[in-house]
Amino acid sequence: MDVPLAHLDRPFDYLVPAELDDVAVPGTRVKVRFAGQVVDGWLLSRADDSGHTGRLAYLEKVVSPEPVLTPEVARLARAVADRYAGNLADVLRLAVPPRHARVEKETHEEQPTPAPDPGDAAAPGGPVVSGESGVPGGPAVPGEPVDPRGWRDYPAGPALLRALTEGRPARAVWSALPGEDWAARYADAVAATVAGGRGAVVVVPDARDLDRLDAALTAVLGPGRHVSLSAALGPARRYRAFLAARRGQVPVVVGTRAAMFAPVRRLGLVAVWDDGDDLHSEPRAPYPHARDVLLTRAQLGEAAALVGGYARTAEAQLLLETGWAREVVADRATVRARIPAIAPTGDDPQLARDPGAATARLPSLAWTAARDALRADLPVLVQVPRRGYLPSVSCADCRTPARCAHCAGPLALPSAGGTPACRWCARVAAAYACPQCGGRRLRAAVTGARRTAEELGRAFTDVPVRTSGREEVLTDVPGTAALVVATPGAEPVAQGCYGAVLLLDSWALLTRADLRAGEEALRRWLAAAALARPAPAGRVVVVADGALAPVQALLRWDAAWFAGRELAERRELGFPPAVRMASVTGPAEAVADLLDAARLPADAEVLGPVPADEGRERMLLRVPRARAAALAEALHSAAGLRAARKAADPVRLQVDPLSLF
Repeated sequence: MDVPLAHLDRPFDYLVPAELDDVAVPGTRVKVRFAGQVVDGWLLSRADDSGHTGRLAYLEKVVSPEPVLTPEVARLARAVADRYAGNLADVLRLAVPPRHARVEKETHEEQPTPAPDPGDAAAPGGPVVSGESGVPGGPAVPGEPVDPRGWRDYPAGPALLRALTEGRPARAVWSALPGEDWAARYADAVAATVAGGRGAVVVVPDARDLDRLDAALTAVLGPGRHVSLSAALGPARRYRAFLAARRGQVPVVVGTRAAMFAPVRRLGLVAVWDDGDDLHSEPRAPYPHARDVLLTRAQLGEAAALVGGYARTAEAQLLLETGWAREVVADRATVRARIPAIAPTGDDPQLARDPGAATARLPSLAWTAARDALRADLPVLVQVPRRGYLPSVSCADCRTPARCAHCAGPLALPSAGGTPACRWCARVAAAYACPQCGGRRLRAAVTGARRTAEELGRAFTDVPVRTSGREEVLTDVPGTAALVVATPGAEPVAQGCYGAVLLLDSWALLTRADLRAGEEALRRWLAAAALARPAPAGRVVVVADGALAPVQALLRWDAAWFAGRELAERRELGFPPAVRMASVTGPAEAVADLLDAARLPADAEVLGPVPADEGRERMLLRVPRARAAALAEALHSAAGLRAARKAADPVRLQVDPLSLF
């Protein structure tokens, strides 16, 4: 049943009336009567008899005869719910988009007799195939080799494609070279999988990445061989794409995290690009991460898995160290030939030449790199971590941070002549006076992308300045002289690559109170630096101390070294992914109530409390990875007890949350 209550998180038996016998097949949406109400549900399976000794009710209605929930996805959803201490109903809401009756009718008219899924228990007869590949629209000759193209730059790349074509469950962690056309490499991997008669699911962080991958797949596979799934499509288009995959009309589904449960037949490959991006983390309960869902899917379905990116997460490094996956990287000679010239501004030689570099926002090294690239008629990318104009201001006299008198939130300036306003409650503070010294003048505490663009425009008066950020994200820019100021993740691709990339305000990334601060800083830097030309034509300047570990990894373009170092430190300190952690967030009394009801493993550590938002508190639970299932089961059972008692205050359960503090 579609009832997201922990104490009801189990199947219930119902009788099927004779008039619904033909349409009540596993995977269909149904309505049933439960506790005096008619509720939505899923028909998971059919049986001749039930072990239930009491009286059974009948199904009220089959909402649609379309079996949208496959057995493979149902099993995956159960595994995901168990891993994240969640409810099956919540996972199924993420897995299957809402029904769109008009689309269902139109697509039935277009394809009145969809091919049954060979994995469906209710599918009559054997599998229906197109050509000889077993995948609708697949190549006529199974096992046809795919040209490795750019994969030849990686010693293990061609072997990976051969394994995919042969249908072997290869698992790989790929570190992309700078300037790599990652979308084309993923398209090659998908083509190899399809050539072997299998299907593929690829998940990317955002719409820009999805557009690149969509174009690459169309170029390699041809039109009509894949569909894109994302929440941004809208209900009708998303459901149409979902049905095309469910009915076996296409062998490949790509998309944002909405695609991680896509019902692809004969799944042979799951892939995720840039798994460190927090957009892969689902904000709705039970908060699964796309990488973990796809890896679980590969494990359950004996499919291949590909985790790729310019950077490498500690989770990906753990896959390598445990032997679950193999590394696909270029040799050092190839890396050195492809990387731009990368230099920090905070090391001793630079400070000797430019003593002001320690405090300057744009030291002379960065200034020179930008000037030289612009003189060569090449674009320059400037990455600024904060969006807006002045997202944080302080008193110009005593440097006290300026805060809202109503909610104590930080004040920000929207423009040069704008009035300070609170970033939390949006109240305007036109008559602001510093509570410490009474001063009324404000100065920049943090400089945003728009203010940076304004400053650079005054410095380089003859060069156009463009911004790419939350208000407008640029996809690409011409390969001529221009300054492009972008926030992380919004960097456009330049035709012919950038002549220089400047990474400003590194402290804003490195000093965040977050377990993943260093990892996230390196990920964002590598993504920007990968857009620069190789040396000597391309230069990257990072405004940071060259002795810092993330900066060292950037200078050497060695994400593997940093990931190994990061994982070793987390293992020593007892942080994920070396251990399994869960957070319990809510009012103090509700958190204590849940923990009292939970039968935690004997070796579980309870840490906290730590303050959370809106007056709530958070407790952290830590267990060895071998006890992860026991921890999730204990938390789910405790949540079920509270739900059965109809406890008033909600408690949020998260397993391996992205943010611990």
